[in-house]
Amino acid sequence: MGRHIAANALTLIIVGLVLLGGVLGWAQREFSGEGPLESAMCLRVDRGSTLLAVSRDLEAHGAISSGTIFRIGARYTEKADQLRFGSYILPEGASMQQILETITTPSAEECADEIIYRIGVTTVRMDVRVFDDATQRAVPLLSVGSGGVAFPEAAQPAEEVLQAVRAVEDLRETDLDTIREIVRLVRPNASIDEGRIQVVVAEGTTVWQVVEALNRAEFLTGEVSGLPPEGLLAPGSYETRRGAERAALLAEMQARQERILAQLWDQRVGGLPVSTPEEALILASIIEKETSVPDERGKVASVFVNRLRLPMRLQTDPTVIYGITLGRGTLGRGLRQSELRGATPYNTYVIDGLPPTPIANPGRASIAAALNPDDTPYLYFVADGTGGHAFATNLADHNRNVARWRQIEAERRGN
Repeated sequence: MGRHIAANALTLIIVGLVLLGGVLGWAQREFSGEGPLESAMCLRVDRGSTLLAVSRDLEAHGAISSGTIFRIGARYTEKADQLRFGSYILPEGASMQQILETITTPSAEECADEIIYRIGVTTVRMDVRVFDDATQRAVPLLSVGSGGVAFPEAAQPAEEVLQAVRAVEDLRETDLDTIREIVRLVRPNASIDEGRIQVVVAEGTTVWQVVEALNRAEFLTGEVSGLPPEGLLAPGSYETRRGAERAALLAEMQARQERILAQLWDQRVGGLPVSTPEEALILASIIEKETSVPDERGKVASVFVNRLRLPMRLQTDPTVIYGITLGRGTLGRGLRQSELRGATPYNTYVIDGLPPTPIANPGRASIAAALNPDDTPYLYFVADGTGGHAFATNLADHNRNVARWRQIEAERRGN
C-alpha cells in the first residue's frame, strides 16, 4: 500500500515537472519569439513609469501577448529596474525580449520629437527634430541660432508659414517658449517634450565656451561659480531637462572626462614622452585642435610625440591662439608674426615641451591618439587643401608642402 502511494506521488511529481517544463518552455518562446505588433509604433515611457504601467500600455497597443510574461522576463533578466524614460521605436513583430532591450538601453533609437542644444566652437544653436511616421525616424525640422531660423532644404515650409515665423519677436536660440511657438507654426501636430533636452558639446570647445553657452541656456537654472579646469569637460551628448542645474550638468561632463582619461591612461603604450594623465590631456587637446579628420589623429599625434622625444619644439598655432584668447572665444583672424614670436606660456614656437594646460576639451578619440599614437617618422605637417594634411619627415619636403598650400590659398582668394 505504501509503495503504491509513493509510486503515485512520484508519478504526480514527474507529471507536474513535465507540465511545468512545458509551461516554462512556452513562456520562453512567447518572450523571445515574434510578437503580435502588426506595424511599427512609437512607445512612450514617461518619467517615473513602472514596469506594470509599461506592460499594460504594451498590451493595450497589441505589442505583447502577455503583460505577465513580459514582467517575469524583465525580472528574470534583471532589467525590471532599468527602465529609461523616452519614446522608442518598436518595429513590426518585435519580441518581448526586443522591446525590453529597447526601453532599457541608453543607445536605443528614439522616436520622440526632440530638442537638441548644440554647443560648438564658433556657434550655439537649438535644433528641433520631429518623428516622421512614414520613415519611422526623427528628421530635422528647424534650427534656431544667432542668424535666425533655418530650415532643411527638404522641409522648407510654405511662404505664409515663413512670414509667420519671421514675425515672432524676441527670437533667441536658448528660449524654449519662443522655439515652441515657432514649432507650432511649422508643425502644429508636433509634441515637443521639454522634459527631455539633449545638450551636445562639440569636440574642441573650451571650458569657457561651454560654461558661457550653458549660462545663456534659459532652460537651465542655478549659478556656476568659477570655471572647471580646461580640458576636463567631455564632449558628447547629455540628456537633461528644463529646470536642471547647470552645475550638475558640468559635474557630469567633468566626471565623464575623468573616467575616459583614467581608462585610456591605463591602456597607453609604453615609452611615451608624457608622464601623467594631465600631460596626456594637454597633448590630446592640441591634437583635437589640429585636425578634424578622424583617420589623421594618430598620425598628428605621432608628429608631436616624435618632436617631444627629440626634443624639438611643438610649433603649433592653436597653442599660440589660446595664449592670446585664453579660450574665451575665437581669434577671428590669422596670427601675426609678432604673436608667433611673443613670449607666452602657450607659445610653443618659443617654449620647450607642452604648454601648462590643455587648450580645449578633447574627445575620446584624441585622448586615445595621444596615448596610442601611430608609429611614424613624421616631424612636420601642413594643410593640403582637402581638409586633411600633408606630412613630412624633413624640413625640405615640408617646405615644398607649405608652398603647395600657399598656392592653393592664393587660388582660392583669386576665386
